[in-house]
Amino acid sequence: MISEGGSFMRGMLIGGAFCLVVTLLGHIKLGHDAATPHEHHHIQAPNKEEVLKLSDTERMELSQSVRVYCILIVKPKDLSLWAAVRNTWSKHCDQADYYSSEHVKVFDSIVVDSSDMWIMMRKAIQMAYEKHKQEFNWFFIAQPSTFAIIENLKYFLLKKNPLEPFYIGHTVKDGDLDYVDLAGGIVLSIGSVNRLISVMNEPDKCPETGGIIWKVSGDKQLAMCLKYKGVFAENAEDSEGKDVFNTKSVGTLIKEAMANDPQKVVEGCCSDMAITFSGLSPNHMQVMMYGVYRLRAYGHSFNDALVFLPPPNSDND
Repeated sequence: MISEGGSFMRGMLIGGAFCLVVTLLGHIKLGHDAATPHEHHHIQAPNKEEVLKLSDTERMELSQSVRVYCILIVKPKDLSLWAAVRNTWSKHCDQADYYSSEHVKVFDSIVVDSSDMWIMMRKAIQMAYEKHKQEFNWFFIAQPSTFAIIENLKYFLLKKNPLEPFYIGHTVKDGDLDYVDLAGGIVLSIGSVNRLISVMNEPDKCPETGGIIWKVSGDKQLAMCLKYKGVFAENAEDSEGKDVFNTKSVGTLIKEAMANDPQKVVEGCCSDMAITFSGLSPNHMQVMMYGVYRLRAYGHSFNDALVFLPPPNSDND
């Protein structure tokens, strides 16, 4: 026969478990009710076979329709990286400008008069929009420690409508907020920038300064402002589900892949269509440039779906 104490304890356990289930279900329901109706999803690159089915004229028109303006956020302490980016991958942007916290004699830049990352990003986007909104349909924001393969970015964006509010990169979750990590680069369509500019005029929703009590990083602040206008961070992947925006260097990713499975280093490391790598030194930038644009395997022929031509009069590789 079960004692009264035993019955009481059993009742407490059952009741506690029931409350826990109800609480969890309640949180799930509240989460859907309170949030803007948006199912987070991962955006993938176009299928190569579909692109190959297009006519030569259609492919040429597509390749010319993707125009990327690169916004490099820089500070004087990053001069060596700044120089490396100028001499390497940034030459493949349709146009690249450097937005600096202060005036630097060595390189041309657009001064934003602040070292706060959110204020720098905010001013850079506003300036770029005012001057170039009619020329470019995609805006790529990066730091000087990031290496980007712009042709892969253009291919990824190939069949996406820039008038729609795309906000793409390597997403990170922080509580209820999904944001694109600046380390891997941030891509904004002109549609998303249109919405962002409008909310920037509402200080209660998109303040110029970050958190008052605690500091909010620039990439998180950007995500919060965009969220007010229904623009959500989307993780970019290739057709196999691998990330194409990387917040680590190739070397680090290879080491991690070797530790996870030494027999599948290539498969476990990086996408063949990778767009960015981060945390690079100036010397590593040059190595990446050699590997991506200059090294060729004699006799090996790639069958690219289309070709992105460099900007006119550029001296890029």
